Amino acid sequence: MSFEDHLVLKKMNSKLIHRGPDAQNTLMFDNVAFGFTRLSIIGLENGMQPIYNESKDIVLICNGEIFNYIELKQNLKSRGHLFTTDSDVEVIIHLYEEKGTDFLNDLNGQFAFALYDKKRNVLFCARDQMGIIPFFYTFVKNTFIFGSEIKAILEHPLVAAEVDLVGLDQIISFPGLISPRTMFRNIHSLENGHFLLVDDQAKITDMEYWDLPYEQHNHDVKIKSEAEYVEELGYHFENAVKLRLRADVPTGFYLSGGLDSSMIAMKVDQFLGKGIRRAFSIDFPDSQISEAKYQNLAAEKSHASLYQKTFYYSDISERLHDAVYHCECPIKETYNTASLHLSQAVRDNQLKVILSGEGADEFFAGYVGYRFDKMREEGLSDSNNLSQEEYNLRRHVWGDGDFFYESNLQDLTALKKSLYSNQLRAFFEDINCMEYPIIKKEKLLQRDTLHKRSYMDYKLRLVDHLISDHGDRMAMANSVEVRYPFLDKDLVEFSTTIPSKFKLNNFTEKYILRKLAEKSVPREILEREKFGFVAPGSPYLLQRNIEYINDILSYETIKRQGFFDPNLIERLKKQYSQDGFFLNVPFETDLLIIVITFGIFLEQFFEKKVPALS
Repeated sequence: MSFEDHLVLKKMNSKLIHRGPDAQNTLMFDNVAFGFTRLSIIGLENGMQPIYNESKDIVLICNGEIFNYIELKQNLKSRGHLFTTDSDVEVIIHLYEEKGTDFLNDLNGQFAFALYDKKRNVLFCARDQMGIIPFFYTFVKNTFIFGSEIKAILEHPLVAAEVDLVGLDQIISFPGLISPRTMFRNIHSLENGHFLLVDDQAKITDMEYWDLPYEQHNHDVKIKSEAEYVEELGYHFENAVKLRLRADVPTGFYLSGGLDSSMIAMKVDQFLGKGIRRAFSIDFPDSQISEAKYQNLAAEKSHASLYQKTFYYSDISERLHDAVYHCECPIKETYNTASLHLSQAVRDNQLKVILSGEGADEFFAGYVGYRFDKMREEGLSDSNNLSQEEYNLRRHVWGDGDFFYESNLQDLTALKKSLYSNQLRAFFEDINCMEYPIIKKEKLLQRDTLHKRSYMDYKLRLVDHLISDHGDRMAMANSVEVRYPFLDKDLVEFSTTIPSKFKLNNFTEKYILRKLAEKSVPREILEREKFGFVAPGSPYLLQRNIEYINDILSYETIKRQGFFDPNLIERLKKQYSQDGFFLNVPFETDLLIIVITFGIFLEQFFEKKVPALS
């Protein structure tokens, strides 16, 4: 490879320094080039990558952690494999030697890797079951280009940045982007639970190896007692936390003041013995939404030293550019700025690893939608006014005309058409994300209603929004790795076997988690209502008269860019700017925050040149 190729690789690597500030490395041979940036957590002295097998014909780079590496390593050693590092990810190479690509579900971790097999001349890439670690790729002129973030891929001279309008439509329609779609045309996000094989003939094979395994209705399945489910859930939860405390550096945890993070805090307290416990939380100056009381209670009960970071609303406008830059997409809410604020506090305290409670809501019926479903099933709400057109549309999109997910699809379609410019309305069906596959419809057929919603929340909310742009990206912006006990593969798989009546019991959300937590979590936390904080959105920003926000939303800018209807934006600006106006989020969409963050997105990734609409 040429000197110019080396420069390209270094430029790509430099865009990912925030993900790995401790060390960087590049490797080039034949027609393969790897770049790696390291956040040193396990195998501090000798865990640098790329890593080879004994015969040097397999080479690996991996982002993330394999939490059950000790058990896997012991087993591999007993079968004659030689290890040269203390790194957790070296087990991937030896498992590949043993099983080819069939080992991925042996891994309990969060990972995205690229492994090159010199003998077979094939590149093997994979993303973890829950999609915690991102993996992006494109294929241009017989060149396969990949990276942990798209900004690295954009540094390659073969790659041209173009807006993916279907991706924009996904963000307006759903909580966020859904893999394999991104905001850049022809740049793809490898789906969670998938792997790629790229051979020397430039053939790319995309294979699914894991999906959330909710079974169809089976009346012959023997249902165990509540106590048995609680006991088995306790075993998996304990193991999930224990595995995620494996690190050669200090580990802390987030405390929100809610049930999920408090359960993790109490379990960490149990495992650490006399070790130092470090907790981090966001607090707000508004006493009506402050959760400091519950955060302090959980910290005291878990013997943790709590670092509370006050988040002022003025921080939103100051951090919005950074949030969009690291998400690499527009966002529908401003809470990502608070997440950035919190991960900065972790890094300022010299920690690299944090445990967080995401995932419990999606697998244990933690959202209000689960209660609404139950009310409809029991005839406690009016669900008989569904038009035939709406029924047909839901059946087209979800494969189930009776299933409601967040929005009436007819209303959503009308809303999007009104938001788009005349130019985009002219080919609306081409960019309407509901005309493209979103989920595997068969996964909703003959399933329990609660499990249907859980599967949808997992695919549409959790993976690419809460865990990727809200979790991984906001933490890695400050070189912090977040670990999620409730996303442990074994725990999640067990959760799918728990009958829905133990998740939502008499309209009590996360019932079985509450039963598990009874002996450890303070009752004040256990019995409090779920608190869903919504950060101030575009009405707050408009009312502060911020110059760059005004510029982005100006009639001239909106008209020149050509994506949105400038007349509608003017009407929304007038409405949102009125004193006392507020949006009932999440039941109402903050349209202008999408427009604002899309404007920031264009400025950051297109050098203030409006990309061509096509």
